Amino acid sequence: MSLNSPQRAAVEYCDGPLLVLAGAGSGKTRVIVEKIAHLIRHRNMSASKIAAITFTNKAAREMRERVSRRVKGSAADGLTVSTFHALGLRFLQIEHARAGLRRNFSVFDADDSQSILKDLLPKGIKPDALYALQSLVSRAKNEGLSPDEALARAKSGRELEAAELYADYQQLVAAFNAVDFDDLIRLPVAVLEADAEARGAWQERIRHLLVDECQDTNGAQYRLLKQLAGERGMFTAVGDDDQAIYTWRGANPENLAELSRDYPNLKIVKLEQNYRCARRVLRAANALIANNAHVFDKKLWSEEAEGPPIRIVECRDDEHEAECAAGAIAHLAAKHKAQWHDFAVLYRGNHQSRALEKALRLARIPYHVTGGTAFLDRVEVKDLIAYLRLINNADDDAAFIRVVNTPRRDIGATTLEKLGALAGKRHVSLLRAAQSDAVLGEISSRAASSLGAFAGMIGEFAARAERIAAADLVDELSARINYADHVAAQVKEPSIRDRRLANLAELSEWLRAMQKEGAAGDLAAQLALLGQGDRDEPGNAVRLMTLHSAKGLEFRFVTIVGMEEGSLPHEGSLAEGRVEEERRLMYVGITRAKEQVALMYAKRSRRYGEYVANEPSRFLAELPADDLHWSGRDAELDAAHKEEMASSHIARLANLFAD
Repeated sequence: MSLNSPQRAAVEYCDGPLLVLAGAGSGKTRVIVEKIAHLIRHRNMSASKIAAITFTNKAAREMRERVSRRVKGSAADGLTVSTFHALGLRFLQIEHARAGLRRNFSVFDADDSQSILKDLLPKGIKPDALYALQSLVSRAKNEGLSPDEALARAKSGRELEAAELYADYQQLVAAFNAVDFDDLIRLPVAVLEADAEARGAWQERIRHLLVDECQDTNGAQYRLLKQLAGERGMFTAVGDDDQAIYTWRGANPENLAELSRDYPNLKIVKLEQNYRCARRVLRAANALIANNAHVFDKKLWSEEAEGPPIRIVECRDDEHEAECAAGAIAHLAAKHKAQWHDFAVLYRGNHQSRALEKALRLARIPYHVTGGTAFLDRVEVKDLIAYLRLINNADDDAAFIRVVNTPRRDIGATTLEKLGALAGKRHVSLLRAAQSDAVLGEISSRAASSLGAFAGMIGEFAARAERIAAADLVDELSARINYADHVAAQVKEPSIRDRRLANLAELSEWLRAMQKEGAAGDLAAQLALLGQGDRDEPGNAVRLMTLHSAKGLEFRFVTIVGMEEGSLPHEGSLAEGRVEEERRLMYVGITRAKEQVALMYAKRSRRYGEYVANEPSRFLAELPADDLHWSGRDAELDAAHKEEMASSHIARLANLFAD
């Protein structure tokens, strides 16, 4: 497709700060790709001076591939297309000294961070309380606050407790020569705001910054944008306040409005033509989101087909709802000769997938649940990544504790406690203590022998890490520690054991695909940035996922279940006064559909062993009546639909018997 007038205006404007208000399905990724090509080909800007920032590794990878196809040859060499956190990691790898880090620092994941926080708190703290404090510490970091700033801003007793915990936690993390995920933004912001020389160098390094999904930026990310763009404001920010659905994790959609205040010469271009949705789907979405307050007004329109009415189905309970969803999918697949991957069933919470999975299995419809255990969260993968981290950074005590007895090496808790005390006296890490003959001399001979052998092995791999590929390093390490035997001894069920061993092979393949060359240390840090979306390859299957997970995706047919008060909008959000965000969440769900939407709700739900009555979601009443078909309210349409469903069911039964 050629660029429309607003898209072309967004691509060709390169003389100052630009905000592109890009509605759902309006071709924003194409605009970003074309703008990068325009800067290189028509503005003679080196690709190495351009950075495009998005929010997932998958989106960054796809954007990089599209730019490579658009800009031929070596013209795109040096282009940065990454997430905010990957850019922050690159910054810290270059500027580690300014940030108070040594080379080969580690990046702690959420489990590592929680483990450190737990050790700093009283024994027996409840998981909910620990999670709440961890969230408050993370929130302070996402605003770019240092421990002292968080302490100064604390208002409640809980915030004061979290700020004091943050200070102790950060001291420990620094001692490990490590950063956590939030530090990948906070520390670059701190350096750039305090160091004029570094700020000037990075503003020269990045002459044009493109930021996708700008409505999802938090306080620290917005401050990073400002520091990199500088007063000249050579940036293109792309966003849509109607799709701001992550305020619960720190995103601030007000950052779009903040751009206008910080850059008075900001040019605004609106992308309002939708290239995805049927007109009926789009009218419903527009009517729904019109109930929210807006800083920037826009109204999407489409030249696509009209599309069928949006079907609203009242069900007896969640099991009946799941059966209705499965039946409708089977019917539409047969009617339209559609593939299973053309369908998505969306819901507010992960627990809502259970009944759907049962119904789809009974209907023999393949499905994929987005939101299961992430590849990098699997035990065997985390073990080997922890080994990589320790090989890379001898001060990473969290990694040491995870792997020192994996597989078992007869190093007990008493030995580790004594090692910790001796390391503390000498102000060194656990691994460095285990590498000391003086320390080992104070530990029982059997335990000392095991510790010395372990420390020696890590030292050997560390010496070789700069010379061999990370995948080879992992393969050699797995063989050296007999990790496959360790898995086999732990898991008796053959299918589970085979799957876990397959994960080890997949990790090696993945490392080879990711890293053309470079040190294992760099890769160990990169691994901490990778998330579930990078491994989500469902194949030809119906997608089951939360509304949050569906953002950025599109399907021919979308069903949204759980359309009840207390579910969507969620009761927790209602209690906190966040009904507008819940409405945006439903707007995102509706606009995932290219052709057809079905909305389902249950008249009753089981809670604590008893059924309770449900009220239909208030959002259903906000949809345009002329574009809806309420099941049970139109006898003629219902009869035609039942006849179609019956024919589809008979055909499906015939196919089952034929199998």
